[in-house]
Amino acid sequence: MEYIRITSIDDPLFRKMHNLMKEVFPPEEVLEFSLWKEPLEDPGIRVFVALHEDEVVGTTEYRYYEDWNVAMTDFTIIGREGLGIGRFLAQHRLKDLNQLAAANGKALFGMFAEIYDPYRVQDYAFGGVKPMDPFVRREVLSHLGYKRTDIAYVHPSWNNDGEAVSGLDFCFMPGDDTVNELPAELIVNFLRRYYSVLPEKPQAWHDMVAKLEAREKVSLLPL
Repeated sequence: MEYIRITSIDDPLFRKMHNLMKEVFPPEEVLEFSLWKEPLEDPGIRVFVALHEDEVVGTTEYRYYEDWNVAMTDFTIIGREGLGIGRFLAQHRLKDLNQLAAANGKALFGMFAEIYDPYRVQDYAFGGVKPMDPFVRREVLSHLGYKRTDIAYVHPSWNNDGEAVSGLDFCFMPGDDTVNELPAELIVNFLRRYYSVLPEKPQAWHDMVAKLEAREKVSLLPL
């Protein structure tokens, strides 16, 4: 299996990757094909695929923020069972991020991720791929070290229609497992920058951010 970076929508592997995303994720979570042009060309956004026998069987997108020394896992897709794709992607991603942090003169502080809560959202089949089942993914991410931030979380729909998407937890995997809280300012700054690409944000998102701005710390809870 190969870990290959995608930097252009003209790369034939990107079409395969985008088709895999549409098979697995609900429509409001998938950015339209042509809108990927700029993100893929952005050196700060890292999109990789797992290539097995000329087929894209997995993919992950993430980014590293030098000023905060944190990363964000945008998504991870496992497209087939029995190949160890999840571990393959997680190991290569962490190795890459540790190298980026080291080049920044630091040890990686941690990584954010939005994680579905299957106890609130039960109608996502995720393409029928069992490793993508929300219950399975949640437990795997808990094993990796992710913790749930103590906030009622919503995010703007990637359809950019101003709708609020719920049913997810905003989580963080600290590099030091003893870390049990984050500065609220870090979360506010991160969310504002991360979702700056979407001009149409729901009022529920603005309300959530306003509540965070009034807090000093946010606890990290078991996932």
